[in-house]
Amino acid sequence: MGPLAGLKVIELGGIGPVPFAAMLLADMGATVIRVDRVGEVGTGDRATDPLLRNRQSVAVNLKDPDGAAVILRMVARADALIEGFRPGVAERLGLGPPECLETNPALVYGRMTGWGQEGPLAASAGHDLNYLALAGVLGMIGPAGGAPTVPLNLIADFGGGGMLLALGVLGAVLESRSSGRGQVVDAAMVDGAALLSTMIHGFRAQGLWTDERGANLLDGGAPFYGVYETADGEFLTIAPIEPAFFGELVERVGLTGEVPDQFDQSGWPELRRRLEEAFAARTLAEWQEALEGTDVCFAPVLSVDEAAAHPHNLARETFIKVAGVLQPAPAPRFSRTSTDDPVPPVDAGADTAVVLAGLGLSSDEIAGLLDRRVIA
Repeated sequence: MGPLAGLKVIELGGIGPVPFAAMLLADMGATVIRVDRVGEVGTGDRATDPLLRNRQSVAVNLKDPDGAAVILRMVARADALIEGFRPGVAERLGLGPPECLETNPALVYGRMTGWGQEGPLAASAGHDLNYLALAGVLGMIGPAGGAPTVPLNLIADFGGGGMLLALGVLGAVLESRSSGRGQVVDAAMVDGAALLSTMIHGFRAQGLWTDERGANLLDGGAPFYGVYETADGEFLTIAPIEPAFFGELVERVGLTGEVPDQFDQSGWPELRRRLEEAFAARTLAEWQEALEGTDVCFAPVLSVDEAAAHPHNLARETFIKVAGVLQPAPAPRFSRTSTDDPVPPVDAGADTAVVLAGLGLSSDEIAGLLDRRVIA
């Protein structure tokens, strides 16, 4: 079930952002068929890769014209296709927008790249960190006086990449259902990373943000928005930006005497020193007992396993196990069109024969394609 039940999507297999977009759509009920490479068949169990959950897999040799013809037969019955090749690769395979939209004029063709479909860097290789750097985002992240901090690959690959692609595809599908006309969605990770920094651009325009790392409200510069070490070598976070919440922090932490004004940056070093001393005097468990569930805006810094075992996450089932593999549960939640429990990933090519038979290929045709290694 799920709100996207009935939506049919083809995913040309890749890594990172495109599988994440496909997972999001499949989690919400879309029927997603992943097209894997023939050479991936029999190379291992995929059950430990949650990004591949909730969909079928066919294995097709896209470099073979007969393989491309198989994909176009799938396209004829699909609402959307998503791919993450470098610009021009799909066209060389005979699977670019011209061929696909000629086959299915209402198709939404979603393209995921790092640099976009055009521009001086479009044909260049890159990864999340590079896109963050060029978007001006990486330069904001890190300690004062230090180098930028590598913030995992969550911002460009997944937030500004796969999630943006999924949103763009859904927007285009809605429009296609009213107009009957498909289109190309150009989702670039550098664009998405920049888009995620929109609020910071607003702060800069209002004179509320400087380009100095570790000197601003949300980058660790403010002592009331940061990470502190506890007596047992663990870490906690506080984020009481609002004055009422900051006042509660002062009271519950037990800062005595005159406390520097919250937003007077000249007093930030002193405020930080006093908070460091206070938090270092008690263990993380003690601070959880004192601050969790209050308006101090507090949370402990947890490992992955600790996060899965936290009472709040347990109550919401934020993390689940699928075939024994711990992973985040589908999100968001829907009150009426609730989503099904995730289905574990299948091996590459596990559904090839079933999917092709559903397209109308005879058993002899399927056998012939298998013999020629067009499919597997």
